[in-house]
Amino acid sequence: MGKIIFYEDRNFEGRSYECSSECADLHSHFSRCNSIRVDSGNWMVYERPNYMGYQYFLRKGEYPDYQRWMGFNDCVRSCRMIPMHQGTHRLMIYERPEFGGQMMELTDDCPSLYERFHFNDIYSCNVMDGYWIFYEHPHYRGRQYLIHPGEYRRFHEWGGMSPRVGSIRRIIM
Repeated sequence: MGKIIFYEDRNFEGRSYECSSECADLHSHFSRCNSIRVDSGNWMVYERPNYMGYQYFLRKGEYPDYQRWMGFNDCVRSCRMIPMHQGTHRLMIYERPEFGGQMMELTDDCPSLYERFHFNDIYSCNVMDGYWIFYEHPHYRGRQYLIHPGEYRRFHEWGGMSPRVGSIRRIIM
């Protein structure tokens, strides 16, 4: 079981809210979020209710201000715990929608999609095993997108604003 604590002010001050399961709307518990403590589990927090908007991956640790989790502002409105996955990770990425064009398989992290495959637009993907994070820019920077097992026929199905993916990382314990 996971546990995450949200604080309205920086450095774990002010009103707080403790959560141990996914929550589609946190607005009734706090008005802003300037620090977070993750006591256990891996979490995705979202800027908007219903798991929409900017996404931020957080693992066990302390985040004394929103910039520490690469946040753009103090707005956190939903969260979900990412299930633990033991075993292999396997991801198929495609250069066209509906699993078209060239296909590449990943089983480990990729700090620069362009350096490895000479392109950085992913239009569809199939997650065979494990949980992954797509990052907008190389070296795990920029917007983040949680990718869980299943088929994504178009980039907007994982919440992407565009097909641009700069790096990919496995979520491991």
